[in-house]
Amino acid sequence: MISLRDLTYFYPGEELPALKNISLDIRENEFLVILGRNGSGKSTLARLLNGLLLPSQGKVEVDGWNTADANQLQLIRQKVGLLFSNPENQLISNQVEEDVAFGPENLGLNPAEIRRRVNDSLRLVSMESYKDSAPAFLSGGQKQKIAIAGVMAMKPRYLVLDEALSMIDPRGKREIMESIRSLHKNEGVAVIMITHDLEEAREADRVVVLEEGKVKTISTPEELFPGHASLLALGLAPLEISHIIAEINRQGILLRTDILDMDKLVEEICHFI
Repeated sequence: MISLRDLTYFYPGEELPALKNISLDIRENEFLVILGRNGSGKSTLARLLNGLLLPSQGKVEVDGWNTADANQLQLIRQKVGLLFSNPENQLISNQVEEDVAFGPENLGLNPAEIRRRVNDSLRLVSMESYKDSAPAFLSGGQKQKIAIAGVMAMKPRYLVLDEALSMIDPRGKREIMESIRSLHKNEGVAVIMITHDLEEAREADRVVVLEEGKVKTISTPEELFPGHASLLALGLAPLEISHIIAEINRQGILLRTDILDMDKLVEEICHFI
């Protein structure tokens, strides 16, 4: 479990905190989404989860290890993999296989174990056939998959995605979301997805909304997403399916407002035909 207790963070020279008095437990195997408008503190929180930033006040613990303990920091960063929005910033080699192997090599693993981890990680994101390719010639979505594979080769228990799909085209987003679902469901990796896009958050177990560095609300997608007015007040754009349901309801066909899946919506509409 990742535990945040009374977490406050000030950037150097700033009078107001980027995050203030946040307490939150992120469970193992959980799919947690953190939402909020720009400047709400989402990316700051991402960096605090694996010790890239250290709390000004309060604490962050990963499976009982405090991120402020320099002796545990390397182990914490193995447990908490962090992926940013631009994969170019996380790809360091001229060959995919070498890039994915970089993390395990730094752990001092033997060559056979490194090779096994590289192959397993590339297979998880369906990129094994690209292991001899140069990352520079891959698409944005493919590069992000390679970045995910590099993180997964470290065998993390938690995967933090900081706006990791924001620069990817729609097809690439779908492919990466499939990879993330597989890691979560089949590998038992806890996913912490930081975004402002509700479409990426529909399958979350819980949703945390940040506003001005504080936790505004914690709920499920089914509880939060149907509320048009409250979402707009938080700077979040409602789901397209919510617009469709609202328009149908205005025509006098009263559908459930908590439907988040298009197939389920079609099934619900069929009851009225």
